[in-house]
Amino acid sequence: MAYDEHLADRARQFLKEQSVSYKEKKMMGGLCFMVDDKMCFGMHVDKNSNSSLLMARIGLESYDAALQREHCSEMTFTGRKMKGFVFVCEEGIDLDKDLNFWLQLCLNYNPHAKRSSKKAKK
Repeated sequence: MAYDEHLADRARQFLKEQSVSYKEKKMMGGLCFMVDDKMCFGMHVDKNSNSSLLMARIGLESYDAALQREHCSEMTFTGRKMKGFVFVCEEGIDLDKDLNFWLQLCLNYNPHAKRSSKKAKK
């Protein structure tokens, strides 16, 4: 799995300080943080640039404004745009205040996010 362990530690510390219960799940080539059994945010290393990316699930209401921020881009994980999700590059999360901004945005959206449907076991 390719993700920045230091970034993951910083995210864990933020969630601990906010008293948020979460689970970690390795998926999509990186690490996802699940809050209330819903994907909240994740991280992985971009194969092309070898830099860390934060995948932030922020919802549609915050989406357009977020894209106006420096170091933020549309999430095109599978080659198609995923509205409500953005990537934030290393420069946009280098400072704790910047990382905390994005993580809080994800937590704010989380109560409104839909859970993915579970696949039936065979």
